[in-house]
Amino acid sequence: MDRLWTDFVNSDYHDWRGGDRSEDRLGKADWQRDFLVRWKLQAPVPASSEDELEIRNFRDGLLTLGARVSSGASLTDEERQWLNSVMEAGTIRRRLTSMNQELQIQLVPTEVHWHQVMAEVAADFAVTLVEGEAGRIRICDNSDCRWMFYDDTRSRTQKYCDDKMCGNLMKVRRFRAKRITQN
Repeated sequence: MDRLWTDFVNSDYHDWRGGDRSEDRLGKADWQRDFLVRWKLQAPVPASSEDELEIRNFRDGLLTLGARVSSGASLTDEERQWLNSVMEAGTIRRRLTSMNQELQIQLVPTEVHWHQVMAEVAADFAVTLVEGEAGRIRICDNSDCRWMFYDDTRSRTQKYCDDKMCGNLMKVRRFRAKRITQN
């Protein structure tokens, strides 16, 4: 299952099959638009060059933090302060709404900008740390892929971002390597 923060950090695409193709999708207006629609967020598209630099730096910081956490490290005070500062840049109002005769509290952004988007991504990552288990944050074992994901399996043993793509590819690679060594 994709999460807001994994979808965001995985915008730095690498060919999972081992090819030379890689693509930083973060700066592409189509990716920005699709991302915002998929997660029901709002910001100007295309992002300004200043915003793009800030969101790219944020993504790189979140990737580094996710990689540290996936290796079993705990959040440092500085990392927690950094996440808090990103979340504080976004402001929200609470609104009582009714859906299908059921009352809900809805969080509504007060402004439409990329700082709000980064705040939502940081908050989703923080929720993963608080409500999930930080030990379930993983980096795909396919070294060509490098995607980050949250292992939501019961056994907590998921190694690949997608069993049908990276999992099958790695199984075929192991099979072929084994076959070569047997001959």
